[in-house]
Amino acid sequence: MRIFKHPNYDFIRWRWHAIALSLIVILAGVGTMWARGGLQLGIDFSGGTIVILKFQQQTSEETVRTALQPSFGETVVQQYGAASEHQILVRLPQMQGQEQGTTLERGAQAVVNVLQKAGVGTFEVIGTEIVGPVIGAELQKKGVYATLASILGITVYIGVRFRFSFAVGAIAATFHDIFVTIAFLTFFKYDLSLNVVAAILTITGYSVNDTIVVFDRVRENFRTMRRDSLEHVVNTAVNQTLGRTIITAGTTFLAVAALYLFGGEVLEGFAFTMLVGIVSGTYSTIFIAAAIAIILSREKAKMRAASSATPAQIGTESPTRVKPEPARPKKAGGKARAS
Repeated sequence: MRIFKHPNYDFIRWRWHAIALSLIVILAGVGTMWARGGLQLGIDFSGGTIVILKFQQQTSEETVRTALQPSFGETVVQQYGAASEHQILVRLPQMQGQEQGTTLERGAQAVVNVLQKAGVGTFEVIGTEIVGPVIGAELQKKGVYATLASILGITVYIGVRFRFSFAVGAIAATFHDIFVTIAFLTFFKYDLSLNVVAAILTITGYSVNDTIVVFDRVRENFRTMRRDSLEHVVNTAVNQTLGRTIITAGTTFLAVAALYLFGGEVLEGFAFTMLVGIVSGTYSTIFIAAAIAIILSREKAKMRAASSATPAQIGTESPTRVKPEPARPKKAGGKARAS
């Protein structure tokens, strides 16, 4: 299936504009994060309490959330399981100074007491999960290690298969996707949970896969376009894979959009992260990865030219070349040259 017959768009021309746009988005995310006191962590990382309630009648999530608001402040209330089962999940964040154990269990009991006093309906507790601060910190550390290990493995693979500058370009695009995704998570006030970390790892591999397809085509074009500039070779490769990139990203985007719309609050953070990552990954494949690879290749070429320059060009004195004087005309009447 072809959606472009002979695409010939000059994507490399807009590389500096794309880099500037990405910097604006990332810096805006950092500023928003700083204004809100840091990245919002989910209960998986910050610790807290999860209570699962089963009501005998249909009870809306907003009713439960309104009843808990005066006593617990901001809480996460969401449907749990099928709608016909009338189950609701309540998440309480870790309070300052709260320790793991009895105090966390009291928080779960306090939820039951508040809802009973509010008269939201008849219910029973069918499940309780408590995540203490020690476990949350451990999960946070493991999440960081998993992300760094995946990026390191990707760097080694691309560095072996392609040029080193291409590997740096791919890793720069990967970090770009992670930072842009975290920025949008901050803009829309999503918590960083284990589901979100799983989505970030997924889009990391997804973005690198797209980048490898483009770089593989660049390597093939080098064999037939040796006299062309690097910019032209890379731009041709991006155009040649443009249809494949859009079709792959489009179908994945539609599938994840269905999860976002119909998957419920449990999958909302995961699906939102995937949606942003798919768009950012396609964008970085076309603009960021190729641009970084070209910039580094140019710098490497300049360093090679400088290393092979004459001594005078690298700051040392060289022997002065004396321009030969023009031959003087011979005087008339001189001795004849012997034959």
